Amino acid sequence: MRELAETARGWVARGRTGVLARPITEQGFGPRHPADAVLIDDAGRCHGTLYRGVFDDHLAAEAAALTGDRTAHVCEVAVHDDEVRQAGLACGGQAEILLQPLAAVPARWWDLLSEGADAALITRLNEARTRAVSTVETTEPYDADAPEGPDRAAERARDLLARRRAGRDTRFADGLVLIESFPAVPHLVIAGGGELAELLVAQAHLLGWRATVTLTAPDAVRLLAEQPAAACLVVLSHEPDLDVPVLRTALTTGTPYVGALGSRRTQARRAQALTSAGLDAEHIARVHGPIGLDLGARTPAETALAICAEVLAALDHREPRVLREGAGPINA
Repeated sequence: MRELAETARGWVARGRTGVLARPITEQGFGPRHPADAVLIDDAGRCHGTLYRGVFDDHLAAEAAALTGDRTAHVCEVAVHDDEVRQAGLACGGQAEILLQPLAAVPARWWDLLSEGADAALITRLNEARTRAVSTVETTEPYDADAPEGPDRAAERARDLLARRRAGRDTRFADGLVLIESFPAVPHLVIAGGGELAELLVAQAHLLGWRATVTLTAPDAVRLLAEQPAAACLVVLSHEPDLDVPVLRTALTTGTPYVGALGSRRTQARRAQALTSAGLDAEHIARVHGPIGLDLGARTPAETALAICAEVLAALDHREPRVLREGAGPINA
């Protein structure tokens, strides 16, 4: 969705019409990006990706059939058997796709996505699913003491944003409500250089994250302050003049992930230095150090994977576990 923002803004600025299509319910299809969507122009061309394009022609036909009095239309799609292999999908599935005229989507939504900011889109559909009202929410806290009570959809949207994961959630209370969350993309601030830093940058890019390597404390502090809710600190340096002030800044400003490479002896040295700098045990306990999940990593590339895996779990407030030992939906 985020990659469509500039296209959508350009169409709106030039007065062009279009239709935004994305799933509201789905089953199957295997692993895919939960924020996929397409924009369909007035010539029936699809911009963006959804299910590897297998339904593009169908969605274009549905978009063309939208009448002017509708602000929404829901259609069903399904793919199975040979079509799955031809499309290159992991497995078959079925979904309900919401189509909305571009004019029915708040312009502020595209502005926030283009700016890389936290944002959630809440779309309420009527029972016939032909009309929709969409509103934009950010991470500002809701007023739980307001006379009308908290907006549960807005509360859920902010909860999803706090988990730093893009995705969609569908609620059926008081009609169908689609909640789409798009937190700012995680930004690895890597304090310290070398081969591991380069591999962390490469791994972050595979995940669609930002990553910046810095060798000075002032630069690292500046980067942490640019987008505090999205920043993730990875300290590779063993130099007290760099790692201690950067760790102290991250721990006292709410950086969502703070990790530090090094042996247990190095971690103890840092903890002592941070205590001397005025931090308490609760602050210091937030440091992921030694850094990374215990995946048996030995090489620098394996270590980069273990670190990014821990960042991913920490941002989602999730305790890592083996999937086969759990129960229920694997993507919950």
